[in-house]
Amino acid sequence: MERSNDAAQEPTTAEALMRSRFDAFRRADDDWLLRTWHPTTRPAQLDLSDNPVWRGLQIIDTVAGGVDDDAGVVEFRATYIADGGGIGVLRERSRFLREDGRWFYLDGEVE
Repeated sequence: MERSNDAAQEPTTAEALMRSRFDAFRRADDDWLLRTWHPTTRPAQLDLSDNPVWRGLQIIDTVAGGVDDDAGVVEFRATYIADGGGIGVLRERSRFLREDGRWFYLDGEVE
């Protein structure tokens, strides 16, 4: 996965950052999640103690967010193991910004 402290290994597109953040949620890696959250919307901390078991990620749509863009939108569907053993689905349309060559998660609208 594209994840490192080395700027050369930073995700180069909004979609790549979305995928790396999904992987971070799977691993409960709050350091990476906070580091990739835009400073204007980033929470002071994350409590992932109730983090579900994430199963899969499907990208539904992308708008811009490429290597030459400064903003982008990624709509995704993420599945997880729900209480009782069923499958839950989270669908979100997320906004991303690129500043100084780095992509950041700005916010998202859960559907």
